[in-house]
Amino acid sequence: MGFNIVKYAGAAYLLYLGIRTLARRGAEPSVRESARQGLPRVYVEGVVVNLLNPKVILFFLAFLPQFVDPATGRVAGQIILLGGLLMLLGLGSDLLYAVAAGSLGGWLRGHPIARRYQERLSGVVYIGLGLATALTGPSHRRA
Repeated sequence: MGFNIVKYAGAAYLLYLGIRTLARRGAEPSVRESARQGLPRVYVEGVVVNLLNPKVILFFLAFLPQFVDPATGRVAGQIILLGGLLMLLGLGSDLLYAVAAGSLGGWLRGHPIARRYQERLSGVVYIGLGLATALTGPSHRRA
């Protein structure tokens, strides 16, 4: 039941992002207006995305414990170490994505037509992912 709650909340958030992206088409806020929103808002949005991502929860509950060996020491310490390592690896890859996105963003700001198509495509992809998330689930076929 908990998984379904997170799944549907995540699907609803993706649909919201898609509709918001399509609705603001042509009325994009200026760079200064976006900068005023600041890092706290970006941080909160990142936290919401990660909390509503069932893959993160499943990873920490199902996959990570497989690498813990109770015979080698404290289980909690091992989980904290492995989780910290995962966070460092994620930080490194996210920094690379951020640098690439910053460069692409600069190019898009100089090409308004490309930006318009990118916004439309992003909105449609968000909506498609939200619908796919909401409508897919475990198969209940009988053998």
